[in-house]
Amino acid sequence: MTMIVLGSALGTGLFLGSGSAIALAGPAVILSYACGSLLAAIIGGATGEMAVHSPVRGGFGSIAGKYLGPFAGFLTRWAYWTCTMVITGIELVAVASYLKFWWPQLPLWVGIVAFGALIILLNIRSVHYFGVMEFALSSVKVIALSAFILVGLCLVFFGLPGHAATGIAHLSDDGGFMPGGIKSVWLSLAIVMFSFGGIEMISISAAEAKNPARSVRSSAKAMMWRLATFYILSLFVVVSVIPWRQAATFNGEVEGSPFVLVFSELGIPAIATITNLVVLVASLSAANANLYAGTRLMHSLAADSMAPRMMSRTNRQGIPVRAMWLSTLGVVLAILLAVFKPGDAFGTMITLVMVSALTVWVLILLAYLAFKRVEGNSSAFRLWGGRATGALGIVGLCAVWSALFATQGTIAPATVGVAYFVVLTMMYFAVVRKVHVVDESAFEEARRASGSSSEA
Repeated sequence: MTMIVLGSALGTGLFLGSGSAIALAGPAVILSYACGSLLAAIIGGATGEMAVHSPVRGGFGSIAGKYLGPFAGFLTRWAYWTCTMVITGIELVAVASYLKFWWPQLPLWVGIVAFGALIILLNIRSVHYFGVMEFALSSVKVIALSAFILVGLCLVFFGLPGHAATGIAHLSDDGGFMPGGIKSVWLSLAIVMFSFGGIEMISISAAEAKNPARSVRSSAKAMMWRLATFYILSLFVVVSVIPWRQAATFNGEVEGSPFVLVFSELGIPAIATITNLVVLVASLSAANANLYAGTRLMHSLAADSMAPRMMSRTNRQGIPVRAMWLSTLGVVLAILLAVFKPGDAFGTMITLVMVSALTVWVLILLAYLAFKRVEGNSSAFRLWGGRATGALGIVGLCAVWSALFATQGTIAPATVGVAYFVVLTMMYFAVVRKVHVVDESAFEEARRASGSSSEA
């Protein structure tokens, strides 16, 4: 479960997107990722507490429906399904782009089709096969990032053969630690938070865990510490080893990744090939994890009459195959983008994802506040600070949400994102309203199962 969360969070947002955050905040990007890690910990902790108490199908979407009402559950799950569907396509475009490092003439759509077929095959099998493969793919990223951090810290403080210690002079020698002021840290959070997408997957996988109470509790704690460690230390290494303006020369290609630039400083043979392979695996893992989440969300929507009922059917292994095929629309979209200049559409897509993700996270924390008011401290796992911490998280997310409308180039896409929520609202009141009923029995059954697991 921990690796499934890391599989989505440790992807293109970190390996490529961090360059854009550095361009805005300079060395203070370390603070940006520290703030992002804090918000992610609050979201993950709140989600984990609710998931341990009620490990139901649909995860936080079903929980939002119970504690905030059917409309909130509808909006949360449809918005998040859209996020996972689009991100699956974005990650596959990244994978196909990395292939061009070895085969420059290879059409972009070929890589998308090939690896899209691979993740479909992984997801069409039982959840056991998915979990094993996601563990393997995520492990590659975890090992690579761990090596990057260890070698990088040695280079910063002790030096390596043929390389003197760089020290931390780069943190302040070009405009200071915070060249753009505190506002730049705030604006960069609009990009930084994209890197934390996937932290809420812990509640989706809880319903399929053998022991939800134990699994979610241990996974939530591990996820919080590992994400914070990976992000903060890796960005510290980047802005310490190379000048931040050099790290900020980001163009979306692997050669422009801050991580590649750092490894190039070390002069390790074949470093470009090694790094290209790592970021390819990172994007493939994220695509795999997001298709998994999207499939389960669509299955939940159909089971609760918020999507066509046919999407709730499963095969003999219990996999909602029809929901999976619908969730591959992101792959189809990626292929179309590969044909019609994907670079022109990426900004709009990513901002739409951010608007949706931030809104989902706010709804999760609102549901958490309602959950605590009704259930109290009845969960075997609890977020430190309870409702006060949850409220602080909502304030932080609203600040990040507003940054989308204050950053050049994201105002129009953010407006598109708002329009999308208007469409979802119209869909609910025109079609879904009065059809959906929250299945209270499912919550009671999950609660009893969770209690039995805790006792065991």
